Amino acid sequence: MSQSVSTPATGAGDRIESIREHVVREERHENAPAVVIRADEVQQVLSTLKTEVGLDHCACVTAQEYADRFETIYHLRSYDDPTRELSVVVPTAHDDPRSESAAPVYRTAEWHEREAYDLLGIEYDDHPDLRRILLPETWQGHPLRREYDQSQPQIVTFREQQKLLEDEHVGPDTMHLNVGPHHPSTHGVLHLTVELDGEQVAAVDPDIGYIHRCEEQMCQQGTYRHQIMPYPDRWDWGGAGLLNEWAYARTAEALADIEVPEYAQVIRTMCGELARILSHMLAVATYALDVVGEFTAVFMWGFRDRELVQDILEDLTGQRLMFNYLRLGGVAWDLPKPRETFFENIQDFLDELPRKLAEYHNMLTNNEIIQLRTVDTGHLDPETAKAYGCTGPVARAAGVDYDLRRDDPYGYYDELDWSVVTDDGGDNFARLQVRLREVEESAKIIQQCVDLLREWPESDREIQANVPRTLRPEPDTEIYRAVEAAKGELGIYIRSDGTETPARFKIRGPSFSHVQALSEMAEGEYIPDLVATLGSLDTIMGEVDR
Repeated sequence: MSQSVSTPATGAGDRIESIREHVVREERHENAPAVVIRADEVQQVLSTLKTEVGLDHCACVTAQEYADRFETIYHLRSYDDPTRELSVVVPTAHDDPRSESAAPVYRTAEWHEREAYDLLGIEYDDHPDLRRILLPETWQGHPLRREYDQSQPQIVTFREQQKLLEDEHVGPDTMHLNVGPHHPSTHGVLHLTVELDGEQVAAVDPDIGYIHRCEEQMCQQGTYRHQIMPYPDRWDWGGAGLLNEWAYARTAEALADIEVPEYAQVIRTMCGELARILSHMLAVATYALDVVGEFTAVFMWGFRDRELVQDILEDLTGQRLMFNYLRLGGVAWDLPKPRETFFENIQDFLDELPRKLAEYHNMLTNNEIIQLRTVDTGHLDPETAKAYGCTGPVARAAGVDYDLRRDDPYGYYDELDWSVVTDDGGDNFARLQVRLREVEESAKIIQQCVDLLREWPESDREIQANVPRTLRPEPDTEIYRAVEAAKGELGIYIRSDGTETPARFKIRGPSFSHVQALSEMAEGEYIPDLVATLGSLDTIMGEVDR
């Protein structure tokens, strides 16, 4: 259990006083104040925090087992100011883990609670659809429970397809359609159960879990200092692995009170934006393939430009995809020599980028077919985006001005001149536009980092802080931190038990929430619109399933 405190953390008064009568006790997590509440008062407390205090972003939900209880933690933030945070802790009895569902208050909690039920067996009353989400419905037991027998056999039985809708006014002629899990347009092993009314989508149920690889549990078996860092690259094979590494680094460094040298922060910032360009180029290239079958030009251009960025990162990290370059306290090594040649390679790429982006706009955003397929399709309004916990380009294309690089600064971002890209279109076209414009902003950030690194005094090029060989944070220290990854808010929750490995490691991937929101965007539209909408989300199933 976290350290109990008698008074709220600084600035937490408005968050706690409004629910004072429901607070059993207060705790302190390293990132935010925390309150413990009763399991039968979840909806009342969360509704007050959302409507009266403005904590409208349920960023993550973490469930875990202790020796004497189960616990659900709702990590709440404000879209207007993500530094206004509160963790709401809901303990339940060990022999009957049951609490109210938060889904009626935060729609995004529906999938998070399904995961907690699937892996830990916590029951949530008033949940609209409490069933397994990563494992088959016939799975026996809950794998994250201490008593779970990993050697027991499992039998997955065949089930006939069942219609999603039994509503009579839809009509008797609806058709059940499976899309995926092995279809190019599902961008990996995602299965969409679709109900069609003629050619229109009447309902969509995303079926995930096909590439669940126990990433969180593998991190729980690794040491903070050395063994966890190689894993984050594997959550997003679109090229944004360096940003994933940064998410873990930021969390563990805050947990262990590690100060990163300024020089290393500049290198991290440059690397992070190169990784963002890698990811966005892949998103744009595959989107052209999804929507207009544009393979010979845009798809190949996207991979051409990705190769240039990968060459730069290979010179720096020695790898092209699974970089493993960040270290707790800094980076693995300094820039390659000769430094000037390395800078020239980056400069050549940046100098050519404006011309290439103009070509992308000519072939895509100015393309009549793209416009017909994407304008006013896959619409997502700001309130729905917030309800589902959407972040990154998906939220910013819906007019939600939320970017952790600016709103919860880390690295060197607050020292640089750049802008957050938003669009109020809220459709597939807006999401495409936002990613292309974000590439321009990333280029501005990279240019400023290169200029700084060129002039950095050689005597002050410190790449790592003095980090102890073995890290053992205090027992029951808890923290949730996040970075602005290419697809949105990538957060990590860690609870320590005093050893050199985490007791609980939870990954909050942005694509998890975006896939959940797909049904809101696709219902009522046509089958081709469903493909265009799914592609516009730029989901990576590695960070959905973990």
